[in-house]
Amino acid sequence: MGVPGHTDGVEWPGALNVSELVAEGWTPTPFRQFILKIHSRCNLSCDYCYMYHMADQSWREQPRTMAPELIDKVAERIGEHVRAHRLPRIEFILHGGEPLLAGPARIRRAVTAVRAAAAPAEVRAYVQTNGVLLDEAFLDLFAELSIRVGVSLDGGEASHDRHRRFANGRGSHAAVSAGIRRLASPEYRHLFSGLLATVDLRAGAPVATYEALARHAPPVVDFLLPHGNWSAPPPGRHRDDPATPYGDWLVAVFDHWFGETDDKPRIRLFSEIIRLLLGGRSRTEAVGLSPAAMAVIETGGQIEQVDTLKSAYHGAARTGLNIVDDPFDRALLSPWTAARQMGADALASSCRSCPVGRICGGGMYPHRYRAGSGFANPSVYCPDLMRLIRHVRRTVARDLVATGHLDAVVP
Repeated sequence: MGVPGHTDGVEWPGALNVSELVAEGWTPTPFRQFILKIHSRCNLSCDYCYMYHMADQSWREQPRTMAPELIDKVAERIGEHVRAHRLPRIEFILHGGEPLLAGPARIRRAVTAVRAAAAPAEVRAYVQTNGVLLDEAFLDLFAELSIRVGVSLDGGEASHDRHRRFANGRGSHAAVSAGIRRLASPEYRHLFSGLLATVDLRAGAPVATYEALARHAPPVVDFLLPHGNWSAPPPGRHRDDPATPYGDWLVAVFDHWFGETDDKPRIRLFSEIIRLLLGGRSRTEAVGLSPAAMAVIETGGQIEQVDTLKSAYHGAARTGLNIVDDPFDRALLSPWTAARQMGADALASSCRSCPVGRICGGGMYPHRYRAGSGFANPSVYCPDLMRLIRHVRRTVARDLVATGHLDAVVP
C-alpha cells in the first residue's frame, strides 16, 4: 500500500486509489454502527458544538426531521447491509441535533423498522441526548424498546453552564441534571449507558469535574477533547507547542480514578489505552488502529462519514452518496472510508515511527486535519496524547510488577 500524502493538489485521502488497495489485498470492514440524524436542530446552543459553531454549516440545508418514508428506506438499506455481510449484531444510534426533538412516534418508527429489517441480527439501540427533554414519557418508551441512553454533561454547574446553554444564554445544568436523575432512578437505571463530557481547561480542578460526573453513578464516562485541528487549533493548544495542558488534565483524573477502590465508572479513554497496552484492540475512534465501522445518515438521507469531521472544513463529512440511490457497500469503497480502515498505513510517517503510535493510532481522525495536506498528519493533540499514554503505561506497569505480570504491558 502506498504512503499517504498530498497528491496532485488534492488533500489526502481524496486521491486515494481504493481499487489499487483492493488489488493489493485490502478488504473493507462492514459498517456495524449506524448513526441516524433523526433531527437536525437542537434546543441548546453550546458554543463549542461542531454541528452549529464550527466550519461546516450544512445543517442549514437539512430538513429539521427525517421523513417517515426516509426512515423506512434507511431501515431497508441497513437490513440489506446486514444480510450481505452476515452480521450477527449492529448498533443503531439516534443522534442529532437533539434526537428527542423528533418526538416519540418517529423514534419508535425508526427503532422498530430497523429491527424488523435487520432480523434476525441483534440491533442494540441507543440515543445520545443533551438530557433537557428526558422525562418519564420518553424513558417509558426507551424501556419498552430497550433503547439505552447516553447524556452529555460537562461536570458541575459552573463548568457545564459555561458552554452548554440555551439560545437565550441561560445555563442548562439544572434541566440536564433533572433528566439524569430520572434516568438514574431504579426504574430506568438499566437504560443508562453513560455520560459524555468535553474537557474544559478553564473548569478548574480536573478531579472536581470527574467527581461531579461520578456523583450520578454512570456506568461509563467519555471524556472528549474539544474538536480542533492544525488549521483551527482547539482552546489552549498552539501549533508546535510542546506543552501538554490536556495531557496534564487527563493525567490528574487518571491518577485519581486508577487509585479508587470503590465502585467507579469506566472511563472509556483510559480503559481503551490500558486495553491497547495489554495487547488488545481498540473499540473507540479516539485511540488505536481498529477500522472505523460507522456510517452517518443525515435527516435528508445523505450517507456521510463521522459527523465530527464537520469541525475540519465545510463538506468534510460528505461522501456524495444518499440512502435512496446508494447501498452502504458503495460508501465502504470510498477513499474517505478506506482511509479510516487502513490502520497504520493511513498514519503520517512520524506516527508510524512513534513508539506509542500503535496505542495512539494518530488520535481522532478529525484532529489531524491541516489545510493543504488533509488528514495525513499527527493529531493536533499529539503532545497531550504522548503525555497521557506514557503516564498510563508507567502506572499500569508499576501495578503489574506486584502481580508478576509486567511482560503483559507493551514496551
